[in-house]
Amino acid sequence: MIAETRLSGIVALWKEDKKQYVKRSTFAAYTLLIENHILPVFGETTLVEEQDVQTFVFRKLNEGLSHKTIKDILIVLKMILRFGVKNQMMEYRQIDIKFPTERNNHSIDILSRSHQKQIMEYIQSHFTFKNLGIYICLSAGMRIGEICALTWDDLDVENGIIHVQKTIQRIYIVGESRKHTEVILDTPKTKNSIREIPMTKDLLKMLRPIKKIVNGCFYVLTNEPTPTEPRTYRNYYKQFMQSLGLPSMKFHGLRHSFATRCIESKCDYKTVSVLLGHSNISTTLNLYVHPNLEQKKKCMEQMSRLLR
Repeated sequence: MIAETRLSGIVALWKEDKKQYVKRSTFAAYTLLIENHILPVFGETTLVEEQDVQTFVFRKLNEGLSHKTIKDILIVLKMILRFGVKNQMMEYRQIDIKFPTERNNHSIDILSRSHQKQIMEYIQSHFTFKNLGIYICLSAGMRIGEICALTWDDLDVENGIIHVQKTIQRIYIVGESRKHTEVILDTPKTKNSIREIPMTKDLLKMLRPIKKIVNGCFYVLTNEPTPTEPRTYRNYYKQFMQSLGLPSMKFHGLRHSFATRCIESKCDYKTVSVLLGHSNISTTLNLYVHPNLEQKKKCMEQMSRLLR
């Protein structure tokens, strides 16, 4: 006999179990989705039906949530439901959700080549540690949390390698009494994100003299034993772009710009994927590989030539 348990009760037990297996940042992300979206709608129910979830999805779309965010919520909801079924706290129900077709292509922020060149030349003649971080991002495609966590020891000028092995992020903690945020130093996003990135000659030229005089344990962006956090560095970057009179663009656009320049330089896609620390090549292909009309014409010409 299956005991009818409210979803809020199943969530509490699921969280206790899940906490043992996932990173603190992942657990915090799950908790936030549960508190903000899942419990307010399903918390008091003892049986979650497919139609209820489909209605929930349409409501969230109308509220302006992206497909990705809603899919993230559904992943967490389904994990909780599976846990409830496995522990005989609720009945099994097949849930197969449909999303309306997304008609608008989401374009990504990318610097033009001339703007990228302008930024890199400006930093070469206006060196600061925070500016260096922007230069490294454009030269290596690192994420903001990875840059904030970078120490001088991670920059190996002897072998010309950047070792990416940690990240800094601010996570939301939903406690018993209050919600608050904490900054944590952690391993990167996935195991593929722990990687080695070769330095460009220009970056190496900039780093060699500095490496002789800095403390290896200090953080690159501050040149101090304490790091700066992504939120603070984002604000600095925003002011930096304004000071150069450049169009505003998310910090992540620096990573997109690096990847795009690699693809434009005819680097093979697998190598670009590994440099970016993507968990699979399809992420890289979907984001950055969009053949233009010239490439399509060339492809058609090659195909027809083969048939002649």
